[in-house]
Amino acid sequence: MMKLGVGILALLVVLGAATHSALATPSTEDWTPCIIDFQPPGMTHFGMDEYFTVGHKGPGNGGESFPTDLTLFEWGAHVGKKAQAEFGVDVLEPTDDPLFLNAKIGYPEGTLSPNAPALELQIFNVGTKRGATDYNIVNFITGKSLPNNQGRIHASYYIGNSAVLRSSSGANANTGYMVAYDRWLKKDKVQFAADYASGKNYIGGGGVGLYYYFTPNISILAGPVWFNDKGINGKMKWTTQLDMNF
Repeated sequence: MMKLGVGILALLVVLGAATHSALATPSTEDWTPCIIDFQPPGMTHFGMDEYFTVGHKGPGNGGESFPTDLTLFEWGAHVGKKAQAEFGVDVLEPTDDPLFLNAKIGYPEGTLSPNAPALELQIFNVGTKRGATDYNIVNFITGKSLPNNQGRIHASYYIGNSAVLRSSSGANANTGYMVAYDRWLKKDKVQFAADYASGKNYIGGGGVGLYYYFTPNISILAGPVWFNDKGINGKMKWTTQLDMNF
Protein backbone atom coordinates (compact mmCIF):
# COMPACT_ATOMS: atom_id res chain seq x y z
CA MET A 1 0.00 0.00 0.00
CA MET A 2 2.94 2.36 0.56
CA LYS A 3 4.00 1.77 -3.05
CA LEU A 4 0.46 2.56 -4.17
CA GLY A 5 0.50 5.80 -2.18
CA VAL A 6 3.83 6.85 -3.69
CA GLY A 7 2.49 6.03 -7.14
CA ILE A 8 -0.59 8.18 -6.61
CA LEU A 9 1.48 11.14 -5.43
CA ALA A 10 3.80 10.73 -8.40
CA LEU A 11 0.82 10.70 -10.76
CA LEU A 12 -0.51 13.92 -9.25
CA VAL A 13 2.87 15.60 -9.61
CA VAL A 14 3.38 14.46 -13.20
CA LEU A 15 -0.12 15.40 -14.31
CA GLY A 16 0.07 18.74 -12.58
CA ALA A 17 3.37 19.57 -14.26
CA ALA A 18 2.10 18.84 -17.75
CA THR A 19 2.05 21.88 -19.38
CA HIS A 20 -16.01 22.29 -26.16
CA SER A 21 -16.89 22.36 -23.04
CA ALA A 22 -18.41 20.24 -20.30
CA LEU A 23 -16.26 19.04 -17.47
CA ALA A 24 -14.39 15.77 -17.78
CA THR A 25 -14.36 15.07 -14.11
CA PRO A 26 -13.82 12.83 -11.11
CA SER A 27 -16.61 12.55 -8.52
CA THR A 28 -18.84 15.60 -8.94
CA GLU A 29 -21.57 17.48 -7.14
CA ASP A 30 -23.49 18.86 -10.12
CA TRP A 31 -21.41 21.06 -12.45
CA THR A 32 -18.18 21.05 -10.42
CA PRO A 33 -15.92 18.41 -8.82
CA CYS A 34 -16.09 20.34 -5.54
CA ILE A 35 -17.15 17.40 -3.40
CA ILE A 36 -15.51 15.51 -0.56
CA ASP A 37 -16.69 12.08 -1.73
CA PHE A 38 -14.35 9.42 -3.04
CA GLN A 39 -15.27 6.55 -5.27
CA PRO A 40 -15.54 3.64 -2.78
CA PRO A 41 -12.42 1.45 -2.65
CA GLY A 42 -12.75 -1.63 -4.80
CA MET A 43 -15.56 -0.17 -6.90
CA THR A 44 -15.49 1.09 -10.47
CA HIS A 45 -17.73 3.93 -11.59
CA PHE A 46 -19.31 4.56 -15.00
CA GLY A 47 -21.06 7.82 -15.85
CA MET A 48 -22.71 9.59 -18.75
CA ASP A 49 -23.35 13.37 -18.58
CA GLU A 50 -25.42 15.37 -21.07
CA TYR A 51 -25.81 19.18 -21.29
CA PHE A 52 -28.37 20.69 -23.68
CA THR A 53 -30.66 23.65 -24.22
CA VAL A 54 -34.46 23.38 -24.20
CA GLY A 55 -36.83 25.54 -26.23
CA HIS A 56 -34.16 27.04 -28.52
CA LYS A 57 -34.88 24.98 -31.66
CA GLY A 58 -32.11 22.96 -33.26
CA PRO A 59 -28.37 23.51 -33.82
CA GLY A 60 -27.84 26.58 -35.97
CA ASN A 61 -31.17 28.03 -34.87
CA GLY A 62 -30.34 28.72 -31.22
CA GLY A 63 -30.09 25.20 -29.86
CA GLU A 64 -26.84 24.10 -28.23
CA SER A 65 -25.35 21.05 -26.54
CA PHE A 66 -22.01 19.96 -25.16
CA PRO A 67 -20.26 16.75 -26.19
CA THR A 68 -21.39 13.74 -24.19
CA ASP A 69 -19.06 13.12 -21.24
CA LEU A 70 -18.52 9.39 -20.81
CA THR A 71 -16.69 8.36 -17.66
CA LEU A 72 -15.12 5.14 -18.86
CA PHE A 73 -14.09 4.34 -15.30
CA GLU A 74 -13.50 6.02 -11.97
CA TRP A 75 -11.72 3.70 -9.58
CA GLY A 76 -11.33 4.06 -5.83
CA ALA A 77 -8.62 2.68 -3.55
CA HIS A 78 -7.31 2.81 0.02
CA VAL A 79 -3.93 4.44 0.55
CA GLY A 80 -2.45 3.21 3.80
CA LYS A 81 -4.75 3.02 6.81
CA LYS A 82 -6.60 6.34 6.50
CA ALA A 83 -6.18 8.02 3.13
CA GLN A 84 -8.17 7.26 0.00
CA ALA A 85 -7.66 7.93 -3.69
CA GLU A 86 -9.46 7.72 -6.99
CA PHE A 87 -8.36 7.75 -10.63
CA GLY A 88 -10.49 8.26 -13.70
CA VAL A 89 -10.61 8.42 -17.48
CA ASP A 90 -13.23 10.42 -19.37
CA VAL A 91 -14.00 10.66 -23.07
CA LEU A 92 -15.88 13.63 -24.55
CA GLU A 93 -17.52 12.77 -27.84
CA PRO A 94 -17.75 14.12 -30.43
CA THR A 95 -14.51 16.15 -30.08
CA ASP A 96 -11.14 16.14 -31.85
CA ASP A 97 -9.20 15.32 -28.66
CA PRO A 98 -11.64 13.42 -26.44
CA LEU A 99 -9.42 11.86 -23.73
CA PHE A 100 -9.14 13.40 -20.23
CA LEU A 101 -7.60 12.09 -17.00
CA ASN A 102 -8.19 12.89 -13.34
CA ALA A 103 -6.93 11.82 -9.91
CA LYS A 104 -7.63 12.64 -6.27
CA ILE A 105 -6.03 11.73 -2.94
CA GLY A 106 -6.75 12.74 0.64
CA TYR A 107 -8.52 12.11 3.91
CA PRO A 108 -12.31 11.75 3.97
CA GLU A 109 -14.32 13.51 6.65
CA GLY A 110 -13.76 12.12 10.15
CA THR A 111 -10.61 10.21 9.19
CA LEU A 112 -7.89 12.27 10.88
CA SER A 113 -10.08 12.63 13.99
CA PRO A 114 -13.80 12.10 14.73
CA ASN A 115 -14.64 15.75 14.03
CA ALA A 116 -12.05 16.49 11.35
CA PRO A 117 -13.17 17.91 8.00
CA ALA A 118 -12.20 16.25 4.74
CA LEU A 119 -8.85 17.33 3.28
CA GLU A 120 -8.19 16.38 -0.33
CA LEU A 121 -5.97 17.25 -3.31
CA GLN A 122 -7.27 16.75 -6.82
CA ILE A 123 -6.31 17.26 -10.45
CA PHE A 124 -8.79 17.06 -13.30
CA ASN A 125 -9.31 17.86 -16.98
CA VAL A 126 -5.83 16.71 -17.88
CA GLY A 127 -6.20 16.65 -21.65
CA THR A 128 -3.89 15.17 -24.26
CA LYS A 129 -3.41 18.13 -26.60
CA ARG A 130 -0.92 20.72 -25.37
CA GLY A 131 -2.24 24.26 -25.51
CA ALA A 132 -5.79 23.12 -26.21
CA THR A 133 -7.17 20.54 -23.76
CA ASP A 134 -4.45 20.45 -21.09
CA TYR A 135 -6.40 22.50 -18.52
CA ASN A 136 -4.59 20.59 -15.72
CA ILE A 137 -6.78 22.05 -12.96
CA VAL A 138 -5.50 21.39 -9.44
CA ASN A 139 -7.77 22.07 -6.49
CA PHE A 140 -7.64 21.65 -2.73
CA ILE A 141 -10.97 20.55 -1.26
CA THR A 142 -12.32 20.66 2.27
CA GLY A 143 -15.79 20.02 3.59
CA LYS A 144 -17.90 18.82 6.47
CA SER A 145 -21.34 17.55 7.41
CA LEU A 146 -23.60 20.01 9.19
CA PRO A 147 -25.25 19.15 12.53
CA ASN A 148 -28.73 17.62 12.73
CA ASN A 149 -28.64 16.14 9.24
CA GLN A 150 -28.73 19.56 7.60
CA GLY A 151 -26.56 18.46 4.71
CA ARG A 152 -22.91 18.96 3.80
CA ILE A 153 -20.84 21.91 2.65
CA HIS A 154 -17.81 21.68 0.36
CA ALA A 155 -15.28 24.36 -0.58
CA SER A 156 -12.29 24.46 -2.90
CA TYR A 157 -9.61 26.72 -4.36
CA TYR A 158 -8.43 25.88 -7.87
CA ILE A 159 -5.61 26.81 -10.24
CA GLY A 160 -5.20 25.66 -13.82
CA ASN A 161 -2.98 26.00 -16.85
CA SER A 162 -2.86 29.75 -17.56
CA ALA A 163 -2.14 29.12 -21.22
CA VAL A 164 -5.52 27.44 -21.69
CA LEU A 165 -7.83 28.45 -18.82
CA ARG A 166 -8.84 31.90 -20.09
CA SER A 167 -11.95 33.97 -20.70
CA SER A 168 -13.64 34.28 -24.08
CA SER A 169 -11.84 37.62 -24.51
CA GLY A 170 -8.46 35.97 -23.92
CA ALA A 171 -7.90 37.32 -20.39
CA ASN A 172 -6.09 35.12 -17.89
CA ALA A 173 -8.66 33.37 -15.67
CA ASN A 174 -6.87 30.34 -14.32
CA THR A 175 -7.70 30.66 -10.60
CA GLY A 176 -10.86 30.76 -8.54
CA TYR A 177 -12.94 29.03 -5.91
CA MET A 178 -15.73 26.46 -5.82
CA VAL A 179 -18.48 25.91 -3.27
CA ALA A 180 -21.14 23.22 -3.03
CA TYR A 181 -23.96 21.98 -0.81
CA ASP A 182 -25.97 18.76 -0.73
CA ARG A 183 -28.66 17.30 1.50
CA TRP A 184 -30.84 14.23 1.57
CA LEU A 185 -34.51 15.06 1.04
CA LYS A 186 -35.40 11.40 1.39
CA LYS A 187 -32.62 9.30 2.88
CA ASP A 188 -30.82 7.14 0.31
CA LYS A 189 -33.44 8.01 -2.33
CA VAL A 190 -33.65 11.73 -3.22
CA GLN A 191 -30.82 14.23 -2.74
CA PHE A 192 -30.63 17.97 -3.43
CA ALA A 193 -27.32 19.27 -4.83
CA ALA A 194 -26.04 22.75 -5.71
CA ASP A 195 -22.62 24.11 -6.62
CA TYR A 196 -20.79 27.09 -8.11
CA ALA A 197 -17.33 27.84 -9.55
CA SER A 198 -16.02 31.39 -9.82
CA GLY A 199 -14.07 32.67 -12.81
CA LYS A 200 -14.86 33.80 -16.34
CA ASN A 201 -13.52 30.63 -17.90
CA TYR A 202 -14.97 27.38 -19.12
CA ILE A 203 -15.49 25.92 -15.62
CA GLY A 204 -17.02 29.11 -14.21
CA GLY A 205 -20.71 28.61 -13.45
CA GLY A 206 -22.99 26.52 -11.32
CA GLY A 207 -26.02 24.32 -11.13
CA VAL A 208 -28.79 22.92 -8.98
CA GLY A 209 -30.38 19.53 -9.30
CA LEU A 210 -31.96 16.48 -7.75
CA TYR A 211 -30.41 13.03 -7.57
CA TYR A 212 -32.74 10.06 -7.65
CA TYR A 213 -31.27 6.74 -6.51
CA PHE A 214 -32.83 3.68 -8.12
CA THR A 215 -30.48 1.55 -6.03
CA PRO A 216 -27.50 2.49 -3.80
CA ASN A 217 -25.26 2.08 -6.88
CA ILE A 218 -27.42 3.56 -9.67
CA SER A 219 -28.60 7.17 -9.75
CA ILE A 220 -29.64 9.94 -12.12
CA LEU A 221 -29.30 13.72 -11.69
CA ALA A 222 -31.33 16.37 -13.49
CA GLY A 223 -31.34 20.16 -13.27
CA PRO A 224 -30.25 23.48 -14.84
CA VAL A 225 -26.66 24.68 -15.23
CA TRP A 226 -25.60 28.28 -15.95
CA PHE A 227 -22.26 29.85 -16.90
CA ASN A 228 -20.16 32.90 -16.03
CA ASP A 229 -18.80 33.34 -19.57
CA LYS A 230 -21.44 32.81 -22.22
CA GLY A 231 -18.84 33.48 -24.89
CA ILE A 232 -17.36 30.07 -24.03
CA ASN A 233 -20.27 27.94 -22.87
CA GLY A 234 -23.26 29.70 -24.40
CA LYS A 235 -26.75 29.67 -22.95
CA MET A 236 -27.99 28.09 -19.76
CA LYS A 237 -28.39 24.36 -20.25
CA TRP A 238 -30.10 21.42 -18.64
CA THR A 239 -28.13 18.40 -17.55
CA THR A 240 -28.97 14.75 -17.03
CA GLN A 241 -26.28 12.58 -15.45
CA LEU A 242 -26.36 8.81 -15.10
CA ASP A 243 -24.04 7.23 -12.52
CA MET A 244 -23.44 3.53 -11.90
CA ASN A 245 -21.05 1.73 -9.56
CA PHE A 246 -19.85 -1.81 -10.11
